[in-house]
Amino acid sequence: MNKTIFERGSAGHIRIHVLPTNRFKTFAVSLYAGIPLDSETVTTTALTPFVLRRGTVSYPETIQFREQLELMYGAGFGFDVYKRGNYQIVQIRMDTINDSFVQSQESLLAKTFAFLGEVVTKPVMENNGFRAAYVTTERENVRKKLESIINDKIRYAAERCIEVMFEGDPYRLHPLGQRADLDNITPETLYEAYRNWLRQASLDLYVVGDTTLAEVQELVEKMFDLNRSDTPNYAPAEKNTQPKEVRTVKERLDVSQGKLNLGLRTSITYRDDQYAAALLYSGILGSYPHSKLFMNVREKESLAYYAASRYDGHKGLMTIQSGIEIANYEKALRIIQEQLDSMRAGVISELEMTQTKAMIRNSLQEMQDSAFEMIAYDFNRVLSGKERPVEDLLAQVEKVTAADVVQAAETFQLDTIYFLTGPKEE
Repeated sequence: MNKTIFERGSAGHIRIHVLPTNRFKTFAVSLYAGIPLDSETVTTTALTPFVLRRGTVSYPETIQFREQLELMYGAGFGFDVYKRGNYQIVQIRMDTINDSFVQSQESLLAKTFAFLGEVVTKPVMENNGFRAAYVTTERENVRKKLESIINDKIRYAAERCIEVMFEGDPYRLHPLGQRADLDNITPETLYEAYRNWLRQASLDLYVVGDTTLAEVQELVEKMFDLNRSDTPNYAPAEKNTQPKEVRTVKERLDVSQGKLNLGLRTSITYRDDQYAAALLYSGILGSYPHSKLFMNVREKESLAYYAASRYDGHKGLMTIQSGIEIANYEKALRIIQEQLDSMRAGVISELEMTQTKAMIRNSLQEMQDSAFEMIAYDFNRVLSGKERPVEDLLAQVEKVTAADVVQAAETFQLDTIYFLTGPKEE
């Protein structure tokens, strides 16, 4: 595997990460803007990129905005809003064809930065705020996205389990904000919140493609008009304390299939030496089709329509999700807990170790075929403060023993049991 080495620099109080390569036919550009999750700012921060994508000073109408992307040989533009650890992250992406594949008199990378810089720093305004029509429309779009969660019972149960588990912790907040806040947001208050967001956010700009760090730094200096005096760093995740007691919450809705979710805390985060062992633990427990949850809860006992685990190394969190017949709650919970106990007891076969290492290895290797996947992986380094090249993680995974997995398993402690059940017990 070729070693992936990003070159690092900064400009305008933006950290810059460039991977010069001619492997791809496009430039992949990704801007990450992160601020601490906070109930006072979570909704305005979430709404901001929805409004920014509607128009800029040069392209005030949304149709003009989209036409400009088409003129750049169909450049891609998109964004995501999510949370990592106790941070709310807005990621804005652009994907533009390399100049060598088209006949363009002006550098397409320069055009990309001019467009992205204007999107971020020069939105269309009216009456000292954002354009009112855009705010009204996008406010409703965000509201619909939040309301749609309850219609997707798998997502709803996952979100409710997190809310219960992290009551009083910023992590309980949904990255798209709170519906109750939306009606109070005006074009003027949103614009003021946007200006504060730009001043306070940790900004990281990634570029993968046939360019250089020096060229990107020059483009940032020229195209990003930011009034910033600092380059904030992300604070490392705090260690989780062991739960004092397991909380069980049952919620009733009009559902025919129950959703049984479990939340576990661990002291192992992305920064820790045991991270590779934690990946193996999650993989053997429930991340793959050969995993214990899938084989024992779904296949052998036919108790679940789905059963899987997910490990979040930035929060020290594992969630287990399963869809079950409501009447099977007690039995399904018992068998899930038996899988947790078996991991701690060292009931781990050589085949489980080999298959899980192969799955992790394939995932990490396939990531090298996508510029945006490589960017996302490297951003873990920024968030955690831990340098962990893919090659190093692969080597660490290969060295993990069953005893290491057991040691990791002992740190995963059940915190919350959440069950979404029907209006009446069956």
